Amino acid sequence: MTTTSMKLILSILPILIVGFIPELSTGNDHRQFAYTGFTNSNLTLDGAARITSTGVIELTNDTARIKGHAVYPSPLRFRLSPDGMVQSFSTSFVFGILSSFGDIRGHGFAFFIGPSNDFTKAFSIQFLGLFNSINNGSSVNQIFAIELDTIQNTEFGDIDNNHVGIDINSLNSLRSNTAGFYNNSKNGMFTNLPLIGSGPIQTWVEYDGNTTQISVTLAPLGMEKPMWPLLSLTFNLSTVLKEESYIGFSSSTGLTTGHHCVLGWSFVMNSPAPIIDSTKVPKLPYLGQRSPSKLLEIILPIASAVLVLAIGTVAVILVRRHLRYKEVHEDWEVEYGPHRFAYKDLYRATKGFSSKNLIGIGGFGRVYKGILPTSKSEVAVKRVSYSSKQGIKQFVAEVVSMGHLQHNNVVKLFGYCRRKGELLLVYDYMENGSLDKYLCGEEGRTTLDWGQRFKIIKGIASGLLYLHEEWDKVVIHRDVKPNNVLLDKEMNGRLGDFGLARLYDHGTDPQTTHVVGTIGYLAPELVHRGHVG
Repeated sequence: MTTTSMKLILSILPILIVGFIPELSTGNDHRQFAYTGFTNSNLTLDGAARITSTGVIELTNDTARIKGHAVYPSPLRFRLSPDGMVQSFSTSFVFGILSSFGDIRGHGFAFFIGPSNDFTKAFSIQFLGLFNSINNGSSVNQIFAIELDTIQNTEFGDIDNNHVGIDINSLNSLRSNTAGFYNNSKNGMFTNLPLIGSGPIQTWVEYDGNTTQISVTLAPLGMEKPMWPLLSLTFNLSTVLKEESYIGFSSSTGLTTGHHCVLGWSFVMNSPAPIIDSTKVPKLPYLGQRSPSKLLEIILPIASAVLVLAIGTVAVILVRRHLRYKEVHEDWEVEYGPHRFAYKDLYRATKGFSSKNLIGIGGFGRVYKGILPTSKSEVAVKRVSYSSKQGIKQFVAEVVSMGHLQHNNVVKLFGYCRRKGELLLVYDYMENGSLDKYLCGEEGRTTLDWGQRFKIIKGIASGLLYLHEEWDKVVIHRDVKPNNVLLDKEMNGRLGDFGLARLYDHGTDPQTTHVVGTIGYLAPELVHRGHVG
């Protein structure tokens, strides 16, 4: 055999070895390997990861919220000594991301170098099976990763939903770029490369231990490696990686799913990664374009109808509630704010003006017992209807003014509320009701003796004196009768029902244009001459 023939055989021998033997080692450090398919490989798999019958690593599948890892079985020595610098290394891998539902995206996957192959504490969803919500960003991780992500997660500062990032201990990338490549044949023009559905994509990750330069390059499988990397970053990995570290791939799905597949992989220390023969890697599995399941086709319309019905029901309830509690507010009432009650509070206080809370019916309205929701005070709420807006402003002013009356024999008027065509007056609640129920021996009630009657008469006289002469304004009640005399807990007489009252200043001559009151209880001169006195 000639010397020339021997040299030729020796030059071909490494190629033959790489082509037929999936792993190639140098020394005891496993510093170099190459896979064109993964049939019978001894990679460590966990989670959803599996190797298909054709030799493809499937990290995930159509299951939501899962993670999967494929890791080289033994750690590699990245430093020659514990305090040494991380050596140069280069790796290349071929991957594909498939979705059963078109452009519906699951989360992406990552190539990583880290201190462990145990990721049981890592979350799936957006954490790509590498970190969790607590340790993301912690220097304790000692992980370097290249993420190929198909969902934009704003919490990590992702630039879009189709990007490549250089990660150190965190999914908040130090450098990222939209996935693509710089085409050699087109003078380095950048071309976008969708990570989902573009077919097999080859990636090169290189680290120069002397310059601490990290480079990441992408291209469709079979294309010459681009001259310009997609990403470059100067970062000393000696501050991150341990002396010995594991290398592998990690992926996860979230609410949406995807198949993250690895078809080939090579790695070497201190030289370019072994070439992966694109003609020998297995093909990506064919998923087809699947439509949602029949069950989903049934559930979605029903769920949509239920949602529309629920929204409509809520809208009707809100409108009815608004109309139920709707009040009349005018600008001039602003100054009376402290004396105005919310209709909603009075409605709840009287249990919706329930008939069970009805305590009296008069010519000018119905009276209900109520308990205010905030103060828990007992009140009597009188509902008075009115058809004209004329005089309502003056009347409300009188109501508010009479709210300042302070006398033991005058029922306290707390305030008012207005709705369309309706005025509500809020009084202090009188436990024993009106006097008329005690005068004629109504069933269930004792007839008042003369001592009690005289006490009530004196109280009413005292109240009238206060209204007529002792307060700073004159109030003419004009309807003093037994059913407008109310009795408190101690059977003291109190003047009530100011719905017919008029408010006059001292020194004026009170006049009226028409008689308002109950005939027989009005002063005769008011009926005949139209004024009192």
